[in-house]
Amino acid sequence: MIEKALTSADVEFVTTLHGDEQASFHVLLQPRGNQADRLLRAIDDLALGELDEAAREGETPEGEQARDEGERALEVSLQALRGTGSSAEGRLIEDHPLDALKALVEEVDADEVLVLTDPHYVEEFFHRDWASRARHKVGVPVLKLFSHARVQGGGAS
Repeated sequence: MIEKALTSADVEFVTTLHGDEQASFHVLLQPRGNQADRLLRAIDDLALGELDEAAREGETPEGEQARDEGERALEVSLQALRGTGSSAEGRLIEDHPLDALKALVEEVDADEVLVLTDPHYVEEFFHRDWASRARHKVGVPVLKLFSHARVQGGGAS
C-alpha cells in the first residue's frame, strides 16, 4: 500500500527485503489528495521541519486531478518493480483503503502487507495510520516502511 510513486530507493528496498526470495507485488495506491486532511498533512510537514511543504498543502490536487496523478504514480511504481524482474500488479483505490487491502490480501492469499508511506505523526500517535489500522484488519503481518523522499534533481535519498 503506497500513497505516491515509489522512488528507485524504495523499489530497491522492497525488492531486496527478503534477500534472494522471489516476491510478487500487488500495489494499492490511494491518491494523496483524497486520503488525508490538509491540516494533518501540514502538521506532519511542520513536525519534519518542512515549512515550505506545509505552506503548499493547499496546492495538493484533489478530485480528478488527484486521480490522474495517482494513476501516473501507480504506473511508474509498477514499471519500476517490474524492471527488477518482480511480478507487479496494482490498482488505484479511492474509498475505504483498508477494506480494499483486506479484500486483496484474501484474493491473492498474501503472506504479508507492506505499507510504504511518509511519516504521519498525528495519525501515528493516535494509531490511526494505515499500518496500525491494517494490523487489526488483514490477518497477516503488516510491515510499516517510510518511503525515501525525492531530492532535487529527481534522485532518491
